[in-house]
Amino acid sequence: MVETCEHLETLQMADFPPPRTDGCEECLAEGTRWVALRECLECGHVGCCDSSPGTHATKHFHQTTHPVMRSVMPGDSWSWCYLHELTGDLT
Repeated sequence: MVETCEHLETLQMADFPPPRTDGCEECLAEGTRWVALRECLECGHVGCCDSSPGTHATKHFHQTTHPVMRSVMPGDSWSWCYLHELTGDLT
């Protein structure tokens, strides 16, 4: 199992673009609800977490192969690499 990830090693909160929306882009378009929100490092896409019915953040990864996202929930400061399945700290 991989213990380190080059995608997360030096990543900081300031490396992320401004989120494109205040909610999950697909849920907003569908009129559905989400549990928590995630933002893509590469493009700023905002999708819902895997606890949400739509799992749009993970679907975004599978469609684009953009490997890194972060939580955009108040008080959260962590990131996730889908390729290595590792969490990073953005504090």
